[in-house]
Amino acid sequence: MTDLTKQKCEACTIDAPLVDKKRFTELLKDLDGWEIIYEDINILSKTYSFDNYEDSVKFATDIAKLAEDEDHHPSILLEWGSVRVQWWSHKIKGLHMNDFICAAKTEALIN
Repeated sequence: MTDLTKQKCEACTIDAPLVDKKRFTELLKDLDGWEIIYEDINILSKTYSFDNYEDSVKFATDIAKLAEDEDHHPSILLEWGSVRVQWWSHKIKGLHMNDFICAAKTEALIN
């Protein structure tokens, strides 16, 4: 297993390679509770639960800081008691290693 939290996102160009299904299935094994959803493109998604709104907001803010540090930005849906995070690479319209790196780093924020 490669520790994705120790990796840094790289600049993603329009010709960057997509992570293929075999590889993303492998990578998902190390990302507890994450799933690939398909909405015209593959998206890496997880919903986290919290006991209150304040904790949800703090977590969403921590993800925003992570996104700025990595220069890779997810979709974040913030609601009372939950935060849904979705990573994908807009330029290549699918999943890049950056998405898995950021998902692992998102997990590290909560653990």
